[in-house]
Amino acid sequence: MRAFILLPLIVSAGAVTLAAQQPDWAVAPPQVTLAEAIRRALAVQPAMVQARGDQRNAGAASRSAWGAFLPTFSTSASASRSNQPRFDPNSTNQLPPVYSYTGGLVARLELFDGLRRYSNLRAAGAAGQATSAGVLNQRFQVTLQTKQAFYDALAKEDLVLVAEAQVRRARQQLDISVQKLHAGSATRSDSLRSVVDHGNARLALLQAQANLATAQATLGRQIGLDASVRAVPDSILPGLPDTTALRAALLETAPQVIQADAQARAARSQVWSARAQYWPTVTVTYNNNRTGTGSPSLPLFTTYPENFSWSFGLSWTLFNGFTREQAQVTASVNRDVAEARAADMRRQVSAQLTQQMAALGTAFAKLGISTDNVAAATEDLRVQQERYRVGAGTFLDLLTSQASLTQAQTDLVQARFDYLIARAQLEALVGHEL
Repeated sequence: MRAFILLPLIVSAGAVTLAAQQPDWAVAPPQVTLAEAIRRALAVQPAMVQARGDQRNAGAASRSAWGAFLPTFSTSASASRSNQPRFDPNSTNQLPPVYSYTGGLVARLELFDGLRRYSNLRAAGAAGQATSAGVLNQRFQVTLQTKQAFYDALAKEDLVLVAEAQVRRARQQLDISVQKLHAGSATRSDSLRSVVDHGNARLALLQAQANLATAQATLGRQIGLDASVRAVPDSILPGLPDTTALRAALLETAPQVIQADAQARAARSQVWSARAQYWPTVTVTYNNNRTGTGSPSLPLFTTYPENFSWSFGLSWTLFNGFTREQAQVTASVNRDVAEARAADMRRQVSAQLTQQMAALGTAFAKLGISTDNVAAATEDLRVQQERYRVGAGTFLDLLTSQASLTQAQTDLVQARFDYLIARAQLEALVGHEL
């Protein structure tokens, strides 16, 4: 059962060939279900690719923050030869030029840095949580955009069905008015109005088909295809979700709130990182160097005499032209802004929840009212058709009933679209399926 299928009363009229209304370029596009459309969109949408890239960058930054606690190693090797002879230091003999080989290893470890590395590690962890929440938030935003394109394609297809039913009714009424005119029980004006009504119905059908083509092309772009795509409904219309306990848990689980809070924690950590510039830096360095003239043997030229050294260093910047103060102020300002944004995000999400829940309830109520209106308009049209057939009703009353039914059917399609979009918007806000 399809989510957007109209009531049988919409399409139960007698079949009529509509080849004249079908454009030449109308061909059957490939089909896609909602689940497949979401899967493809999450794989190709640039915003989603960017969010995953930010998460990878945050992971690399976290590993780099951990790596700052480890020693750094570097090694070097060189070979040189001069064309000038040299003298033996133990005699006056002149020795021919030979190759000289050098190998070295340096290890360096920072022992104290004013807690800068700890602050950077906390900032990297908070940034990682922010990007993870950003990925989740972007996933639901892309899902919302895909659902909007998917449901819009479904709605436009149902509006084509409404326009086709309108053309069939207009054609039937044209035939009836012509027959009554020949029988002398209707006026020439009735038949002319039927011709105009039938022409307007055909124009409405052409416009609905053009709108459907646009919606299907938009859906194709959303899921990464260079072609129009037909949306295939694969489930019934979902019911109204239970939102009684939604607000209590929203401010702790909403992706936007989690992301804003994590960004505020990262900004607070950067303040402590900036303060670390006021403290001295203590390092230890180990240097091993070997030099010889014979052919080297690896590793580390172990056949050469060893020269090594340990050194401890302390570096303390006492004054640098207020650069540290500027960094401190900048970090403090960024922290204040991030905390204000996090607080405002909580208020914004709470306000959006109220708005989305009201929109969802209104859309669900409109759906029920529109369904009743279609049923009432269908029965009214049946009565007016019978009254006109027996000569008890006017043709104007019949046209009014036909227009009312078409409008009621259009409103029903729009009501279903509004309800599904309101539900998708609420899911994107809370960060999980309802």
